[in-house]
Amino acid sequence: MRKTLFLLFSGYLWAQDPLSLRDAVRLAIRENKAIAATAAGAQASQARITEARSGRLPKVNYSESFARSDNPVFVFSSLLTQHQFGAEDFNIGPLNRPDFLNNFQSQVTVDQVLYDAGQTRTAVKSAQLASELTGEEQRRVDMDVISGVARAYYGVVLAAESLKTAEQAVLSAEADLKRAESVHAAGMSTDVDVLSIRVHLAGVEEQRITRAADLDVAKAALNDALGLPLDTPHTLTTALVPLAPTGAALAGLEQAASTGRPETRETRLTKDLAQTQVEAARGALLPQVSFRAGFEADRQRFVTRGGANWMASVSLRWNLFNGFADKSRIAENTHLLRRAESDQQRAESAVKLQVRQSSAGLEAAQQRIDVARAAVAEAEESLRIVQNRYEAGMTNVTELLQNETALLESRTRFLAAVHDQRVAATMLEYAAGRLSADSEVLN
Repeated sequence: MRKTLFLLFSGYLWAQDPLSLRDAVRLAIRENKAIAATAAGAQASQARITEARSGRLPKVNYSESFARSDNPVFVFSSLLTQHQFGAEDFNIGPLNRPDFLNNFQSQVTVDQVLYDAGQTRTAVKSAQLASELTGEEQRRVDMDVISGVARAYYGVVLAAESLKTAEQAVLSAEADLKRAESVHAAGMSTDVDVLSIRVHLAGVEEQRITRAADLDVAKAALNDALGLPLDTPHTLTTALVPLAPTGAALAGLEQAASTGRPETRETRLTKDLAQTQVEAARGALLPQVSFRAGFEADRQRFVTRGGANWMASVSLRWNLFNGFADKSRIAENTHLLRRAESDQQRAESAVKLQVRQSSAGLEAAQQRIDVARAAVAEAEESLRIVQNRYEAGMTNVTELLQNETALLESRTRFLAAVHDQRVAATMLEYAAGRLSADSEVLN
């Protein structure tokens, strides 16, 4: 019992450890079930390569059978294979109506393909290409998980900062209410001012409640991205602060995406796989040569009264006509090859477009940060002046509430711009095919 409590307590303390964005990414790579699934798929692909290579090796089989019959042909041939045939077995009576005979038969056969028109070679190549495809799928899933963790992580930080902004707005509205009550007590305003500020206070309190709920949902979404129980607590340490502009060349990013994105590499591998399938279909029209050897023992009793024999043969099989199935298969795989070539061109164009979209989003977010930062400073100064003027009876409550709302909105826009910049920087690395657990953008 004590050990159980200690483990639970230790797990709780571990979950409360500070968690940076990079640590969160590494945790997700270790715990996320999507990554575990692709890792299992990669291992299966490696096993298929070994399976395909087995076509070059001999096939050895052993079989054991028992038969009992009085069929004249069965008895005659079994006596021969058992080396038990005698002169008396030529008598017409026993030959036509023999007694029941037992035959225990043991067989060992060896089959070896000598020439298969490249079928094994193409099968191995196809398995290797499929394995590479699985590797690119695994890398794509890794990037999806990393980008998903980054979005969820920044979502929690944004929700937490938005909640703080709403709480500051509540405190500011409460201070305004006290000012309004003081001004009203001094006979410098009416009940309308106090009631208006109370309505404003109720509105910002409602926003605070909504953002607290948003924060709870964002925390659960982060745990889902990490592959942890939804209620696991964390202390996030990567702050929501603007990134320094990188100024990466758009052409270089597009080139990196064209050559490094898993999607474009998958289309190239798919094209190569389709070409291999065409070769395999054409190889089916060529002859195949195989070797077979066998050892057989036949006995009347399980271990006695029997004989043994062996056999070796070389055979050629040539498919001269198969109802146009082979030609149709060649045509099918040729069309699939053309489709793969078109998919490759479309994928390269699509990833370049994603790079441009992500780059434009990042640049826009950086500009929004500058505008929002200036707006916050101006809104704070404007509110300070209006609060002093209102307290001195030089302005009305409407102007005060307008400035309160403007400050809340400008702070919210600034946080949203920083959040969008961080996410856009991550997605630009994703679009370029360079996002990994060691990417600088995760700092």
